[in-house]
Parts: sequence; C-alpha cells; structure tokens
Amino acid sequence: MLALTARNGYSPSMLSFSITESDHCRQLESWLHTVLPTAPAAYLRKLQTRGHLLVNDQPATATTLLVSGDHIAMKESARTRELLASTRPLLDILYEDERVIVANKPPELPVHRTGEDEPTLLAVAERFLELRGTPCRLRPVNRLDRGTSGAIILAKSSLAAGMFGRLVKEVGLGKLYLAIVPGQLPDAGIITSPLAGKEAVTHFRCLFQGATEAFLALVPLTGRTHQLRRHLQQLGHPIIGDRRYGGPTLPDNQGHLLHAFLLTLRHPENERELGITAPLPPGFLSTLKTLAGPSSGELLAALPHLSLADISR
Repeated sequence: MLALTARNGYSPSMLSFSITESDHCRQLESWLHTVLPTAPAAYLRKLQTRGHLLVNDQPATATTLLVSGDHIAMKESARTRELLASTRPLLDILYEDERVIVANKPPELPVHRTGEDEPTLLAVAERFLELRGTPCRLRPVNRLDRGTSGAIILAKSSLAAGMFGRLVKEVGLGKLYLAIVPGQLPDAGIITSPLAGKEAVTHFRCLFQGATEAFLALVPLTGRTHQLRRHLQQLGHPIIGDRRYGGPTLPDNQGHLLHAFLLTLRHPENERELGITAPLPPGFLSTLKTLAGPSSGELLAALPHLSLADISR
C-alpha cells in the first residue's frame, strides 16, 4: 500500500502511489493520515491547498473519494520523505479536526475493555496520539459493537463529547451499513419489529444475491441496541459471524460481517456537512470477493455511489 510506484508523465519531483482494494472508498484526507501518520495537521492542509497533490492527474480536495486503481502524485520534498510511513499506523483515521477523530474500527477490537489486559480501540487510539505528540483522552460518541467494523466518532474532550452527543440525541447520525448474511432475500425491504418495546425501523437493499448468501446495504432509522443484528435475526438471516444471534461462524476471530460504511452528519460547531466512508476490512473484503466471484469488481465499483436516500426510499 505504501510502496512508491513509477508512472510515466509525472515529473521526477513527484512521488507516485497506486490505490489498492485496501483503500477503496477512502477519502484523500484519510489516505494522507495513512501514508503520513505523524505529519502535523498544518502540513497536511498545505499539501491539499497548495496543489501538491494530484489524483489521476487532476487537482483534488480533502473529500475526494479514492477507488482501487487510482493514481496519486504528491510533490516530493525532504520533509515529505521524512514523514512517509513504511507500514500502516496503529489507528486508521478517516477524518480529524480539533474536536474529533473518526476512526475505522477493526472488527476484532472492542471500543471499551471487556476483560483483563484486553486491547481496546480507545487504548490503541490514545497510544497512537501519544506517539504522534498530540496526547488526549478520547470519548466515543456513537456505538459500535465489538464484532462490527467501520466508522466511529471519538471526541477529543468532554466539551466535544457533549457537543457531538447532543447532535446524536437531537438530530441523529446518518448511517449506512454493509452486511453479508445467509439465505435468499428480496431486492429491498423494511423491518419494523419493535425492540425492547420501542419502535425500531431498518431499511435494507440486496446489492448481490448469491446461491447461499447475500450482500446487503442497511440504513437504521432508529438507534436501538443491536438493532441491525436483531432485526436480521428476526428476518431469519443472522449476520455471518454473529454467534450471539445465531449467525454462521467465521474463522480467526474476524468479528461478524457488519460494517459501518458511511457516516453522515452536520458538524455541530461549523455546520459543515460531512460524509465519511470507511474502507472494508480484509476479512469482509475477501468474503465478498468469494461470494460475488467475477461480479465483485462491479460491486466494489458501485460502493462509492451508495447513499442513505437510495436505501431508505
């Protein structure tokens, strides 16, 4: 992922990179955090605002969505060479500002500790920030179960936690999940079974139907505990790997095949509309490629075009 590549047409003063499936649907700002993980925020902004980055030979912005096969050219300097990482950083940052970090949580990592000497997302994230020279105590704003991967908001202070917590309570977050489940499903549907005596609504769309498994996009309109996992169980199609709700098992502690792919919100401080995407983890990606076979390329190519409105209409 971090290897430099030669490409005709770029000047010798430009570094060239090729995007692989591991960074498919990653925004340019997030990619910069991945290849230059210790770079100060001001340096990353300079790269983006001064024309030091090209995507497929065209100027790009922080929110440019990268897909597999894209080529990135970055202006070379001694400073850039110094900051380039040879491996992926401890924390996969999808978005960061003065108030929050949005991280891409791995499926095997819980947010909070559930056992002694157990690694957690918060511990990993705080360790990364300490090593980077920007230590702070992080507080999760939204929930992701241990086995679920994808986008999660981590506030950098109690003030930010309160600000974003009020946003979640009063307005909510737009959330689009991807899942792989056993069985045959209709093209689309709405699940409205109450959970714990409260209204619960989930919209789903089948993106690919295989012989024995299906690839789904899901939009929860309510935020009940384990809502997607329980609704899919009630539908008779528990998520693969979700042992708690009767899903088929997965090897190697990969969690379950439920991924928070897209998170949308209006920033409570500056009113900026954010749409943040999280690349698929390796286990989910490999299972999807096995399920879809020759059609997997088309499925991956369609992911950047998914929207909450498409699934919930």
